[in-house]
Amino acid sequence: MRRPSLLLSLAALAVLLLVPARLSADLVWTPEGGWKVQGGVLTAFTGEEGHNALESMNKARTAEEAGRDGTALKHYNVVVKKYPNSVYAAEALYRSGLIQQKRRQYHKAFETYQAMVSRYPNSEKFNQVIGEQYRIASDLFEGKRAKSVSWLPGFRSRERAIGYFELIVQTAPYSDYAPLALMNAARGYKKMTETEAAIDALDRMINTYPRNVLTPDAYLKIAETHASLVDGPAYDQSSTKEAITYYEDYMILFPGDAGMASAEKGLERMKIVLARSKLTMADYYFKYRKNYKAAKVFYNEAITVYPDSPVAKEAHEKLVTVEAKLEEMAKTAPAQPNAPRPAQPKKAKRFWIF
Repeated sequence: MRRPSLLLSLAALAVLLLVPARLSADLVWTPEGGWKVQGGVLTAFTGEEGHNALESMNKARTAEEAGRDGTALKHYNVVVKKYPNSVYAAEALYRSGLIQQKRRQYHKAFETYQAMVSRYPNSEKFNQVIGEQYRIASDLFEGKRAKSVSWLPGFRSRERAIGYFELIVQTAPYSDYAPLALMNAARGYKKMTETEAAIDALDRMINTYPRNVLTPDAYLKIAETHASLVDGPAYDQSSTKEAITYYEDYMILFPGDAGMASAEKGLERMKIVLARSKLTMADYYFKYRKNYKAAKVFYNEAITVYPDSPVAKEAHEKLVTVEAKLEEMAKTAPAQPNAPRPAQPKKAKRFWIF
């Protein structure tokens, strides 16, 4: 007589295993009927814990609808702590986050949402929660203050907002919000004068999302950021060269983009700086080292970098003087004596044996 019971249990287990994970979170609320699992597929498998969780969920939502947010949070918290494996736990975290967000408890709300997407990544509300996290990070970044004690607003949290943007990228790298979060993180780093971090964020944007609608802007922004590190022609030109590379890549890859005029101006400015740096080196070798061969090399490089620029014209004019100096040196140089022929090795003596 026990065999049928065993078979029924196994059949129930098989049905539970075959049910898609997302159905465990398909919950519907009505004021008349309370919370229900859509379609009723899992209602038979909730057990006593499930019924207790359902009771707390109904109390929480009823309190929420009546505007008693504190009571609602208390009941949602019961579900999260006591019944984390129930079909209601993810929804309880989501509703808690919404209430905290409404109350301007932005940091608590973000952490609550993060707990939900970390523990229940298969929830049907995953993308919605990522969207709410993005809104919180954006509000904080733009200077919105979180509520701290009673009616007092909290301090500005721009640095924390950048961390939130980075966490969104880490948690949901394939969501629509990840590229937006990376671009905002880069903007935040730049505002905080953390230029290397801004370049890193933009570089990740370009390499991770090469076909995204924001990628052209990322190319332009990373070129401008490298350009902002350029101190002038007398200093190291590695940032100048990086800026030129990204400006040129942008212009090749996105010829019809709206930022083309800005890119052309930026590229011209960087090429002038680089050409001027070659001219500065050439002048140094010409004036102070009297090394006319080295000066000639650098004047030619200045012309090659930006042939149509005023810098190239100046380099051409100075090359005439350098060529004259080299010709003068060639005429006045003493004739080199014939180099002595190397001594021939002595022939080995041969001994004849008779």
